[in-house]
Amino acid sequence: MYDFPLTSAQRAFLRSRGQTLEATLKVGREGFTPALLLELQRLLRAHELVKLRFVGSDREARATLSTKIADEGRCVLVGAVGHTALFYRQNPEAGERVVALP
Repeated sequence: MYDFPLTSAQRAFLRSRGQTLEATLKVGREGFTPALLLELQRLLRAHELVKLRFVGSDREARATLSTKIADEGRCVLVGAVGHTALFYRQNPEAGERVVALP
């Protein structure tokens, strides 16, 4: 599990930034696949903040899938509303960070 503690103010900041984002990754019937994990890793390296859209899942399946994605993808689940979830992973190199946390 990725252990990066976020304060409630930082989570609120990331959720507000995430509202304007388009869902860059869609999770379909297959659910969690190695290809999904690779694409998520690529997007997190490039953007740090990634919005996912779940297609055709019930509420419990989305919740468990979001938790699994956060664990396997070594990122933080910032928030989930409806069929979308927002994930964050800070770039380890300070000079390449895209999102400046408050």
